[in-house]
Amino acid sequence: MSRTLAVIPARLASTRLPRKVLREIAGRPMLAWVYDAARACPQLDEVLIATDSEEVAALCHKHSWPVLMTSPELPSGSDRVHAAAQVHTADIYVNIQADEPLLHPSHITALLTPFADPSVEVTTLKVLCTPENLTNPNAVKVVTALDHRALYFSRATIPYDRDQAHPPIYKHIGLYGYRAAALNRFHALAPSPLEQAERLEQLRFLENGIPVHVALTEHDTIGVDTEEDLAAVEHLLSSR
Repeated sequence: MSRTLAVIPARLASTRLPRKVLREIAGRPMLAWVYDAARACPQLDEVLIATDSEEVAALCHKHSWPVLMTSPELPSGSDRVHAAAQVHTADIYVNIQADEPLLHPSHITALLTPFADPSVEVTTLKVLCTPENLTNPNAVKVVTALDHRALYFSRATIPYDRDQAHPPIYKHIGLYGYRAAALNRFHALAPSPLEQAERLEQLRFLENGIPVHVALTEHDTIGVDTEEDLAAVEHLLSSR
């Protein structure tokens, strides 16, 4: 029986919204909402927080959340998941962004289902992009091939609608599933040029010929990157 480990990479040194994993939402740190949302997903055998911050680790110890200290030199969340994989063995690793407090079990189902095909190495999610996010660079866009492989991820609005044909535009939801071998390959590769230009770690897979399967979900999330995102998430969680 396969084992699925979720890792929440939790850097404190975020640039767009400083210290965001510890920012309070409805009276609780954002990381608490993310951890509880992950624990509510029955498909996950274990949930672990991976951080480079003693302050974040102290919060985890206070609440008895499993935590692993990782190097502050790691360049991406996926590299932090790889560090966790060196200590915790699993068949599938799930990367849950620490700024996704609206995570739902249906997201994990969509993320894991493609692994029924043994050729699938890496998975992620997309959702139809709302009009207000079409030109928002914090809402990453993804275009896919007919077989659901990612062709490109960008902070720009893609595809470009030259003839006003109104093709569907999809927002990328930054959750990832990886087989252990793909995660090892990723970590062994240097950050790639497009990854560095767009500041999108998933481009390292594409630039090195590692296919990423993109599953569709109907449930959008709000990745918290700005004060406005924080307020919107607080409104939603307070009303639950």
